[in-house]
Amino acid sequence: MPGQNEINAGRKLNAGIVLIILFLCILFQPGCEKDNIIESSVVINEVMPVNTSYVADQNGEYDDWIELYNNSNLSFDISGYYLSDSKKHISKWKIPTGTTISGKGYLVFWADKDTLQTGLHTNFKLSSAGEKVYFVTPDFLIIDRVEYPAQTIQLSYSRNPNGTGSFIWQSPTFNSSNN
Repeated sequence: MPGQNEINAGRKLNAGIVLIILFLCILFQPGCEKDNIIESSVVINEVMPVNTSYVADQNGEYDDWIELYNNSNLSFDISGYYLSDSKKHISKWKIPTGTTISGKGYLVFWADKDTLQTGLHTNFKLSSAGEKVYFVTPDFLIIDRVEYPAQTIQLSYSRNPNGTGSFIWQSPTFNSSNN
């Protein structure tokens, strides 16, 4: 029959193994659901997965869109960052060189899978059935992630208050405050 010291040693070993597994899960995230989101002043502020007549791009097309917002007073260069709708491929669309977002400013990306058009057009579309959208650093670290549910009417999934709050369905506020 094991003594009290052996039982305590076994418990410490089990606790250590659990901590190692938890650390590896956080580090590598192969099957972990939680994202390691890093702190940034630029966040996903609004997504509009169903846009049939609200606002058109420069070619007159009503495409889905993603809006970023810069919570800081300083401009932020997001060249080489990524937007994606897939955790397995978080580097899906690379933001072009020379792309900056002004302090307290907004920047809209057309999620229309039409990269041949002028402007900021991603190589993926948003799903009206709901999905996740990721904003990722050049080093593939997730800055922000939003998961929106299915939507069939022209509402946007927006942070309220602007730039910091929880997401809610509301009337779109394209390139302006969600408040």
